[in-house]
Amino acid sequence: MNSANTPLFSIITVTWNASAVLPVTLRSVAGQTCREYEHIVMDGNSSDGTPDIARKLGSPELTRVWSEPDSGLYDAMNKAMERARGEYYIFLNAGDTFHSPDTLALIAEAIRSGGHPGVVYGQTDIVDSSRRRVADRHLIAPEQLTLRSFANGMVVCHQAFIVNSKVATPFDTSYRYSADYEWCIRCLQHSRLNLYIPHTIIDYLMEGLSTAHRFASLRERFAIMCRYYGVATTVGRHLLFLPRFIRRRRLEKKELSRLSTQK
Repeated sequence: MNSANTPLFSIITVTWNASAVLPVTLRSVAGQTCREYEHIVMDGNSSDGTPDIARKLGSPELTRVWSEPDSGLYDAMNKAMERARGEYYIFLNAGDTFHSPDTLALIAEAIRSGGHPGVVYGQTDIVDSSRRRVADRHLIAPEQLTLRSFANGMVVCHQAFIVNSKVATPFDTSYRYSADYEWCIRCLQHSRLNLYIPHTIIDYLMEGLSTAHRFASLRERFAIMCRYYGVATTVGRHLLFLPRFIRRRRLEKKELSRLSTQK
């Protein structure tokens, strides 16, 4: 059992005007049977009462809340890591949840029995605002994860990619939309052991899947792939990605249509 000052997990939730979607995340974290965590809510100076909601609904003993201006999502994540005390980092966005109340206990047991690996990861379900399962994630996490795995894209959802603080480094904020992808690659570069949990561990909120920054994100991700895996390999793989992209867009349009009919 870790001491209160060094929890096993630092669960990090970055927020900005997230009052509508944050409560379900707070309740999911507070409801975990494993209590060896701290929940850091790093708010970007919201104007809708988000920090007050975090203080009210989070665990009084285990939730820490800051609200201050930042330079964007990844800057806020870096601030949270600077203040984190846990052995492992879990980034859980507002609106996302653990799959069950026992999920954190499952991850903790895997870490202990697996020799405290550099990276622990599992599967992700896509859910709607009613927490109804919509689909599998478009990429299924592989049973064997290596540095080369991410040449195929974000094969593990960032929220289900749990990193030992010893191998984690700050996010590169020169990337505005895909710094999480580049960060995962760097973590894998430093991880000597990656442990797969063969279960769904995260429910990811679909949120209507705004495409406002979709292509900017894809351009960044392409540049990151070229940087780490080479231009020829990246171009060749993108030709194979096209059918996958089309299937994903069809799923998103179907879900957007369903949500619009409910309004």
